[in-house]
Amino acid sequence: MSRFWSAFVHNLEPYVPGEQPKMANLVKLNTNENPYGPSPKVLEAIRLGVSDTLRLYPDPAAHDLKQAIADYYLVNTANVFIGNGSDEVLGHIFHALFQHELPLLFPDITYSFYPVYCQLYKIDYQTIPLTADFNIDVDDYLQSNGGIVFPNPNAPTGCLLALADIERLLQKNTDSVVVVDEAYIDFGGETAIALIGRYPNLLVTQTFSKSRSLAGMRIGFAVGHSDLIEALVRVKDSFNSYPLDSLAIAAGTAAIKDKAYFRETCDKVISSREKVITSLNELGFEVLPSAANFVFARHPEIDAAEIAAGLRKEGVIVRHFNKRRIDQFLRITIGTPTENQHMLSVLDTLI
Repeated sequence: MSRFWSAFVHNLEPYVPGEQPKMANLVKLNTNENPYGPSPKVLEAIRLGVSDTLRLYPDPAAHDLKQAIADYYLVNTANVFIGNGSDEVLGHIFHALFQHELPLLFPDITYSFYPVYCQLYKIDYQTIPLTADFNIDVDDYLQSNGGIVFPNPNAPTGCLLALADIERLLQKNTDSVVVVDEAYIDFGGETAIALIGRYPNLLVTQTFSKSRSLAGMRIGFAVGHSDLIEALVRVKDSFNSYPLDSLAIAAGTAAIKDKAYFRETCDKVISSREKVITSLNELGFEVLPSAANFVFARHPEIDAAEIAAGLRKEGVIVRHFNKRRIDQFLRITIGTPTENQHMLSVLDTLI
């Protein structure tokens, strides 16, 4: 620790991202990346964008991408905010909308960046336990709060909260902002964006990293009432007026316009997920219902850390969270059929 640090830095416990190992012949199933590459139209848009115009600053409002997102979800551009990955978008949300006297509410098992943001921005928070079967019960959130945030599907469980339950929560929680973090919604859920016209306190975040195969481009966005969007823009423009570079704007615009490729790759992942779940069940694993591009599984007789270590020795990387309630689960990203089969074959040998 340095004596030159600001005082608060000494106590920060940063978010730990998924491992990005440099191993040959690796089957990488630990960070929920899409196994299929970006749309060919995205690659062409990037190629066309590589020119001497890169000497110019990008559009600070990323208008072309914002318009494409608005058209896709049938909203106005005033309802759309764009940032450098959904993590940055969420960071601005915590800063702009959750700094209140009452505590922020989110699940006890959820995206581990949430408590990090609370620590960074000095936000009081309260975790709400998932049910015994690892689901969110909206009735548990019907209490005084300074905001509510949760992923849907939840991470790392993959469990989906029905849109009707989200609307019921919004109907009974009108005095604070509710953020639905939809990083994985395209793999089996129904987006809550359709509800923003009726609920001015609803904000929905999404990312291009998963279903649109652009984790390397860092594109995220939020959709909600224009008053909420204005708060995010104020924070953004006080932090970084140019969060997306020109190539990212071009790539994102092409990605969201190529609906056919998007649907094709999502359907492939969903089909593979169901086959992986069936195979894991046959190997004796308990697998939580998943609406994401990963599964959350545990074996009743073999320690999860031991299984993860055994897979790693064979060049297969999955995610193990050494945390209370879930330390016997493995989060396994859905890969290509070949990658999935290799992972399952190694598991069969281990078990």
